[in-house]
Amino acid sequence: MTPPTKKVPTAESLATISNVLLSAAIIAALYFGRELLVPLALAALLTFMLTPLVNRLQRWIGRIGAVLSVVAMMFAATGVAGWVLTRQAVDLANQLPGYKENIRAKLRSIQIPNEGPFTRISETMEELKKDLPGSGNSETRLKPEALKKEDQPPMPVEVVSGQDKRVEFVQEVVTPVLGPLGTAGLVVLLLVFMLLQREDLRNRMIRLIGQGRISATSRAMDDAGSRVSRYLFMQLVVNVTYGIPVAIGLYFIGVPNAILWGALSTVLRFIPYVGPWIAAGFPILLSLAVSPGWMAPMLTIGLFIGLELFSNNVMEPWLYGSSTGVTPIALIVAALVWTWLWGPVGLVLATPLTVCLVVMGRHIPRLAFLSIILSDEEPLTPAEECYHRLHRAGEHDEMELVDHYLKANSTASLFDSVLVPVITAAETDHRAGLLETEQLDFIERGLGDILNELEMRDEVDLRDSEKEMTAAVCIVPVRAHRDQLAGEMLGHLLRKGGHTAQNGSAKMVSGELVGWVRESQPDAVCISVVAPSSSSQARYLSAKLRASFPALKIIVGLWGAGEKTAEVTSQLREAGADDVVTTMAAAVERLAFHVIRPTEAVA
Repeated sequence: MTPPTKKVPTAESLATISNVLLSAAIIAALYFGRELLVPLALAALLTFMLTPLVNRLQRWIGRIGAVLSVVAMMFAATGVAGWVLTRQAVDLANQLPGYKENIRAKLRSIQIPNEGPFTRISETMEELKKDLPGSGNSETRLKPEALKKEDQPPMPVEVVSGQDKRVEFVQEVVTPVLGPLGTAGLVVLLLVFMLLQREDLRNRMIRLIGQGRISATSRAMDDAGSRVSRYLFMQLVVNVTYGIPVAIGLYFIGVPNAILWGALSTVLRFIPYVGPWIAAGFPILLSLAVSPGWMAPMLTIGLFIGLELFSNNVMEPWLYGSSTGVTPIALIVAALVWTWLWGPVGLVLATPLTVCLVVMGRHIPRLAFLSIILSDEEPLTPAEECYHRLHRAGEHDEMELVDHYLKANSTASLFDSVLVPVITAAETDHRAGLLETEQLDFIERGLGDILNELEMRDEVDLRDSEKEMTAAVCIVPVRAHRDQLAGEMLGHLLRKGGHTAQNGSAKMVSGELVGWVRESQPDAVCISVVAPSSSSQARYLSAKLRASFPALKIIVGLWGAGEKTAEVTSQLREAGADDVVTTMAAAVERLAFHVIRPTEAVA
């Protein structure tokens, strides 16, 4: 009895395990190193935002002067905005006590009626609670007079010194502020050094990441920088075009401190998903307080809903375009992940960080899975999508894909770029044992149904246009049903172009094909070949047709063969072919060139 052999892990399985371990290590490092990484990420984000302005100023006042000027302007703008918002907030706090009556009136107006169903349910529950043991009803409840003074516990007395109050003040007020202030100071310090040393940092990143791939790494960093900078600028434009109408609208509605709410709306919209709701909540609540009726709250709600719809459906698609390159679902998932890792700051940084991950996936082969998962590029090519749909028995939704493709492309492009690659892929999978014969037949029948549908549509168009047929072409499949399918595609294009096209059957042997061509008397013959059919069979058929019809125009279509066909083309020409093409569009063009009737040429 032979001992069982150990299963040796393959290189692919080892690579998968290493990728999983690497991903787990990266996530752990991001989570446990957030105290250090969050300031770095915030400083990098501000660097992306301020670099264009620094580049402009540095032409006149140098790099150091430009950096210091930009940082000073940022501090000045922040200080002015903080002062204005503080004044608005203090003014609002002073006005709030005067709105008590409006709040009471609205609470009374929405109070549940005494005879309503909820009131009756509440009263019933209270009566039932009195019957429960230990509920403290009138029979078991002690009266206040029965309590004796000596039974009452002594009142505790605590002596609080002034020093304890100061310590408590430091613990409750000062200490919570020190953390954010320290983080802000670290961010500013890192920002200054990143702006001053950005070229040096860039070169070091290229040296670290792009060992042997300097060109690809440079392109990746340029792509990431341009996308993030463009996204931040467009986000600022969208937020400003949102905040200004908010302030103007609230001012005319009558909500106090409209400038405060407009500014907060601009800032809070930088927080994805949550920010707009927070920005709308404060003015809506305030409008409920200041207005004696319900008109102002309804107008405020309508204002925010209208601006959100306009920003999301008009401004953002118009300004963003393809600036981020990330799918909406990927942005939502990324927001959840980064919020889990880094808290609220992660939510703010989610989109820029995800954009950087997508760019890395596009330019670094080992990280290509990031681009596949996150980017807004189509995950499958039209040919792959069509092949996938033809696999699904009973769905019959491939015509939906065909119609969508034809909106932006020609029928020839549909055949060359979608259907012919499907034929090749199906035959390749069949030969590799990945596709059963029944499945191959099912896919080929699906392709035939697509052609029949297109043929019926264009037949109506041809009857309506009353085109005069200008040439007659016989299309000969070299061997298999796949060659016949491709030939039927070419025949469809020729008939659509006003020519007469007849398609031979793949079941016919070479002698029968020659006899069929002799009976049809065409102006030209096109031999249809789809890989993996051999070009040697096309050479044999070309030679036989040339021997039988010396003056006949013979064109060989090597569908999907690509551009590396120089040697095969030479052999086919020696065998008797007049032209060799690799696309349907080229075949139609060459056939039209070779077989235009003399009467049409004179006309």
